[in-house]
Amino acid sequence: MIISALAFTFLNVFVKSLNSFSVYQIVFFRSIGTLFFTIPFLLKNKISLLGHKRGLMIGRSVFGLISMTLFFLSLKYIAMGTAVSIRYIAPIFAAFFALFILKEKIKPLQWLYFAIAFAGVLLLKGFDSQEEITGILLAISSAIFAGLVYIMIRKIGTADHPVVIVNYFMIISAAIGGLLSIKGWINPSGKEWLIFLSLGVFGYFAQLYMTKAMQVGETNEVAPLKYLEVIFTMIIGLVWFGEVYSFWSLMGILLIILGLTLNVVSKRKPKS
Repeated sequence: MIISALAFTFLNVFVKSLNSFSVYQIVFFRSIGTLFFTIPFLLKNKISLLGHKRGLMIGRSVFGLISMTLFFLSLKYIAMGTAVSIRYIAPIFAAFFALFILKEKIKPLQWLYFAIAFAGVLLLKGFDSQEEITGILLAISSAIFAGLVYIMIRKIGTADHPVVIVNYFMIISAAIGGLLSIKGWINPSGKEWLIFLSLGVFGYFAQLYMTKAMQVGETNEVAPLKYLEVIFTMIIGLVWFGEVYSFWSLMGILLIILGLTLNVVSKRKPKS
């Protein structure tokens, strides 16, 4: 999970460094880079690229594309650590959607932990004059659509291989991102080509090691480690981009991480 957090961090940093390019061009390269891993894997292992629950996978891909685009856009307005922190409230929206769509229950204590996390978002939004309201709203919107992604994945269940689901996401993202980027396309320089091509690599390994971590470790022990991405991103943002975090920013981010970590731990099943 620590390797995954580092990979996500570098993905965030490189997206931020491509600020002069349109978000659609970034989405296109992010998706194309990952397809170089997913398609050979599926072909080598003789797994159908079409899968079974195609309608749900298309829906998951569209929601994922919207979430990713909104998140990349938010990085143009606010500090990376802030954007990443807000994106991580997606499980809260997922829990709300699951309540109505999947008829799942939410423990009373979880409502308290959700409130703590939302209080952190309100601190970021209401007390820090350095944060652009546009960026905050984009990051929150990204988290809402990410919550819908979780619901779609739950509905897909184990009917399709995880790489098939990711492959759908990347193909649709590459196609739509590529089409939307044609009008404002900017030819990258040599160094920028390297950064663009690395997006898919870091994105793929970030997802891969996060999945492996969830497979070999208990969720309540492993999941909180993914919030290391916030710390890594903040440190690099401070050093590389000179980003500044006020006291209220830090308090808001701390409350978000605290609320979400407590939520994960609260769902731990007692050992028999």
